[in-house]
Amino acid sequence: MTALRHFLLALQFFTRIPVIGRLADWVGFSPAMLRASAAYFPAVGVVIGGLVVVVTAALMHYLPTAYTPLVAAALGTAWSVWLTGAFHEDGLADVADGLGGSYDRERALIIMKDSRVGAFGAIAVVLALLSKVALLAMLGAVGSVWMCLALMAAHVVSRTWPLFVIRWLPHVGDDSGSKSKPLADQISLSSLFLAVAWCVGALALSVWVAASVLSGSGVHSLSLAQVLAVLKVLACGGLASALAFVYVLRLFARRLQGFTGDCLGTTQQMCEIAFYLGCALALGDL
Repeated sequence: MTALRHFLLALQFFTRIPVIGRLADWVGFSPAMLRASAAYFPAVGVVIGGLVVVVTAALMHYLPTAYTPLVAAALGTAWSVWLTGAFHEDGLADVADGLGGSYDRERALIIMKDSRVGAFGAIAVVLALLSKVALLAMLGAVGSVWMCLALMAAHVVSRTWPLFVIRWLPHVGDDSGSKSKPLADQISLSSLFLAVAWCVGALALSVWVAASVLSGSGVHSLSLAQVLAVLKVLACGGLASALAFVYVLRLFARRLQGFTGDCLGTTQQMCEIAFYLGCALALGDL
């Protein structure tokens, strides 16, 4: 029951999915609980990815035109933004404004705390959304299974990488007003291992379902060739996502000497987009 409370707290903190009323009272809140809920961030990715996959798959099945992948990608992306309340996109905008607006560390941190969105932030969010829609439409043009596979995997993997940012960098935000400060106090190795287990489990399930559908024999029979194809695509997506993570980690360490809550959202966005790009590159060789 404690694990369920931590999962629901993570869901409440990072999504618009309602955890309210008596359920919210039962879940409760404390900085210690929020730290413990970090282990379930990839599980939040499973929920968000699953809801986006359902809508995307339905659109790919029922829409009749040659532009179906583009429409499904755009509406699926809009659905994901609504589900999260643009939480991560807001972090990306703030980091882009801060790092783009000043090379001075202290000045950049001040800009990042400003709730107003500047030119760098607006451009970053627009380019991020365009990149998602374009890459997902490309994957959908190859096949709806690949599109849905990439969506599920990217939402899970991209919510795992920020935990390593918390583990390896110090928190440099405004401690008195930062929502991420309880998370930044400490991420235990046990929480990190649990998060990785969620990620690996979700990816394994995704491989099984995607390979079964591609083999055309249902979820009770697998084709080795299809399993290898799915693993290749996910491996390329994971590699691209890892490279994006290394880039943002080094960027935050060099420019800010640490991270803020906005940096975590930026990490999620960059790693999600990179995952789609890696999957698309892999499909070019299949």
